[in-house]
Amino acid sequence: MFRQITDTVFASPQIGTDAIAEAKALGIVRIINNRPEGESDDQIPGATIEAAAREAGIDYLAIPVTHAGFSQAQVDAMHDALESAGGPVLAYCRSGTRSTLLWALARAKAGDNPAVIASKAAGAGYDVTPVRQLIEMLAAGK
Repeated sequence: MFRQITDTVFASPQIGTDAIAEAKALGIVRIINNRPEGESDDQIPGATIEAAAREAGIDYLAIPVTHAGFSQAQVDAMHDALESAGGPVLAYCRSGTRSTLLWALARAKAGDNPAVIASKAAGAGYDVTPVRQLIEMLAAGK
């Protein structure tokens, strides 16, 4: 279910409370929810995931991303969340795509090579083409 992007970053489609044990077994120390509340009727509320994560000793953070796109504040928040995690992170949304794209933008902000970012995302089954220009701009600005 979890797709490994790097040694310390995993992306996933919507998780349930049953996924918390798997995350804990992988050494995940922070779960980042990139899905806005109420996006679909079958969605498990973030508060439910947060409670289960915290009960298991895993930090939880919400950085919701709508289909409207990514803001600088979201990129900054994801960058900070990844940098301060102190261990492996699991980010999730409906399909894992928004989480991966936001990870890619955060890594570009940190100065990572855009080709390496794209390759790592592709290795996990995600395509960064929709934000490739923004990745290039952020990486160039570092």
